[in-house]
Amino acid sequence: MSAVQPIPPNPPIAKKSFGESLQAYLDRRSIIMLFLGFVAGIPILLIFSSLSLWLREAGIDRSVVTMFSWAALGYAFKFIWAPLIDAVPLPILTKLLGRRRSWILVSQVMIIAAICIMASVNPANEGSLVLMAVGAVLLGFSSATQDIVIDAYRIELAPPSLQAVLSAMYVTGYRIGMIVAGAGALYLADYFGSTESFYSYEAWRNTYWIMAAVMGIGVITTLVIHEPIRQQVVVERKTSEYTRLVLVFAISVIGFVLVFANAGLVLPETESVFAGFLIEVVRMVSSLAAALAIGYGLVKANLVEQEFAKTTWIEPIADFFRRYGKKALLLLALIGLYRISDIVAGVISNVFYQDMAFTKIDIANAVKLVGVVMAIAGGFLGGLLAQKMRIMRAMMVGAVLACVTNLLFILLTYHPGSLPYMYLAVILDNLAAGLASAVFIAFLSALTSIRFTAVQYSIFSSLMTLLPKVVGGYSGTIVDSTSYQFFFMFTFLIGIPILALIYYVDKYIVIGDNDDIYDDGSNSGSNKGVELTKANSNLANTNKPPRASE
Repeated sequence: MSAVQPIPPNPPIAKKSFGESLQAYLDRRSIIMLFLGFVAGIPILLIFSSLSLWLREAGIDRSVVTMFSWAALGYAFKFIWAPLIDAVPLPILTKLLGRRRSWILVSQVMIIAAICIMASVNPANEGSLVLMAVGAVLLGFSSATQDIVIDAYRIELAPPSLQAVLSAMYVTGYRIGMIVAGAGALYLADYFGSTESFYSYEAWRNTYWIMAAVMGIGVITTLVIHEPIRQQVVVERKTSEYTRLVLVFAISVIGFVLVFANAGLVLPETESVFAGFLIEVVRMVSSLAAALAIGYGLVKANLVEQEFAKTTWIEPIADFFRRYGKKALLLLALIGLYRISDIVAGVISNVFYQDMAFTKIDIANAVKLVGVVMAIAGGFLGGLLAQKMRIMRAMMVGAVLACVTNLLFILLTYHPGSLPYMYLAVILDNLAAGLASAVFIAFLSALTSIRFTAVQYSIFSSLMTLLPKVVGGYSGTIVDSTSYQFFFMFTFLIGIPILALIYYVDKYIVIGDNDDIYDDGSNSGSNKGVELTKANSNLANTNKPPRASE
């Protein structure tokens, strides 16, 4: 179906004054997203950096420590079970709290339980790592589930014109949560008496208990906020149908795990980085193919109604292509490439600072403190920018800043050890990254159909980091083969084609109702009695779904 659909013209969106734009940050919905963003930012570092330091202090081998990062794979594949979040109501809780709040509450309870499981394990004891791994995997799955529902909640909570503000507040809360779970957890563990030279299980246990208690803020928030009004007709089904749908998903996941685990025994071992990457790709793709084949076979065997399975997993993707037609491929390219410049550069940033003769204290003060503050400030600026101009124009500003600021690191290579040059690069780079991130989240939210918020946004958010992280994995190899100057020039250059993508998307596709595509005559000096016409005749209307009411 073509993306060009005649629709009645929407009234032009009035431009907000600077004061009105700032006032949006005090909106009740913005405050809600600040708190939800905070609890969303807590779990991730309890799997990565904080857990890694705990395991190292407990004397666990580095190879085993890095394997625990696999517990966070749920973030990359959350789109697989996101359809269940949209389709399956929770017994009793859905009637009491609503579909979104009930799922948020359950995921938060699971997060708290997972943290407590990890706190109950002393990794220094022989045979204890299996239970620690169970807790870490549960934490990754539960946290990814919470992200799915919070993203859906945010999109349904307010119209596209307010999404940039909600995104900025969510990112602000998320970064604060990461500070608490990262630096905060390390300070607590040190305060309770665990150091590199003297390991104390009780110190880390108490730290993780406190992190579990901090998640209580999320539970309280979920209980006091309201359920968004959904303009979507939900077809109620029998409990047995929901049970069979979940069963198909569970069996497919078991198939994925078994194939993934056993593929490592069949595939060859190699010391080549590139060959090893290709082997892991084959392993992952074959595991996903096996899971899809199992799921397809179970559906064909009528374990679940084919119509129900199609509505749950296929329809959200089909809806996106129906609304945008062939232009959907242009949108997917932009989603997958928009953040590539700053993400690829960021992968090697800490190693770069060390090679530039900066101490750990220098890096901590500049990157972990000043950098985070500037990223938060950039998020606020992005929210203001998206309210003052069309979303695609704000995207263009973010993309230009994200790639241009990488050139500052080339300047730093000529002044190694210089704190003023380091702070200049860190401040401007994080400011640009925060701004680009806020407007990009608003862009993804505008693309998401209100009928499939959880599924479509999960797909978009997974896609936006997939290629950048793959390329970023080779950043060290690129630097070793060339130089830092070449590498950062490379990250600048790969950002240039993104500008062309944004231009073509802006020219041919309407994004969100805050994209004021209709000319009210103001450009000609008068708008009185003038019928609305398209300001850009090249823009293609999309059959946009209804948004949740304010």
